[in-house]
Amino acid sequence: MVNMKRLFVLALSIVMLTCGMAFAATEIKMAYTGPADEENNGLHLYAVNFKKFVEEGTKGEITLKLFPDSQLGNEEERIELMSKQGMNQPLFNLASFAGVAPVFPEIYASAVPFMFDSYKAAHYFFDEGEYWAKAKEEFQKRSSIVLLEAVEEGGFLAFTNNKKEIKSPKDFKNLKFRGMDEGQVALFEAFGASGTPIPWTEIYMALKTGVVDGQMNPAVYVKMGSLYEVQDYLTLANIQYSDQFLVANGDMWNSFSPETREIITEAAKKANALNRVAMEEQDAAYVQFLVDKGMKAYAPNPEEMDSFRNIGQPAFAKWLSDKMSKEWIDLALESAKVANEKAKE
Repeated sequence: MVNMKRLFVLALSIVMLTCGMAFAATEIKMAYTGPADEENNGLHLYAVNFKKFVEEGTKGEITLKLFPDSQLGNEEERIELMSKQGMNQPLFNLASFAGVAPVFPEIYASAVPFMFDSYKAAHYFFDEGEYWAKAKEEFQKRSSIVLLEAVEEGGFLAFTNNKKEIKSPKDFKNLKFRGMDEGQVALFEAFGASGTPIPWTEIYMALKTGVVDGQMNPAVYVKMGSLYEVQDYLTLANIQYSDQFLVANGDMWNSFSPETREIITEAAKKANALNRVAMEEQDAAYVQFLVDKGMKAYAPNPEEMDSFRNIGQPAFAKWLSDKMSKEWIDLALESAKVANEKAKE
């Protein structure tokens, strides 16, 4: 009788252990750049909320472990890791254009300058637009990586300079601007300025010493880099929407049930909705901070925005034409046009 009792207890323990293993949480790593600072790093704010919504939605069956500050590698290394790994190393990643473009250069079509009249228009473009739907499908075909969400990480890019107020392209004539990449250089040259590639780490001294007169970045970067100390003018021209991209390892994604994929997709959208509110409120506060520091801010009127658009977009599109078919550029521009109209409704 005693032996039978012991056998029963042992069998019950095995059953309980087996059930516990069956329902053990799946831990997924999430990688991104920047510090673990919700106030000053929009990517970390997004990651914190995404983690919360995924874990709540799956009732703890999936947990996320956050890896800020590029702890799992730089942009290219993280995308390569996602392409090679299977379920042994499940991963979510927040990738910039530099991370996505080597696999899918057509992502740059979503960064054509002056496409969006407002944040609301940009939201329509990425939530409902034809370009974005096709981009997600094509990216997965080429890489097996799943493109889930365009995450708002800051405000629109703005022009700054220390020479004069810029209200239209003609005001760029003979000025020298720092270009982050060849696309920015092409934009400045189309406006009559010169463009010089300069790393972010060197931009403050380049502006201070007159190597260049100006640059373009969201207000948060102007504040973060103390560029207001060496720049006098700020032009709020909605140049480009500041975003990064939530991507998921394909093998991991395919292992999830349809219900789990739906929960994660909804979590990604809910976290982004919070980011949009926070980033837009912060951008307005950062602009005010720069004004309080002595910068003069100017928002071009619709006619002035058309002048930027009519010169800047063809120049940028020409640069893009070496990287992708015209079809992608046209689709992005048409999707943006539809989004701008919807935003006015």
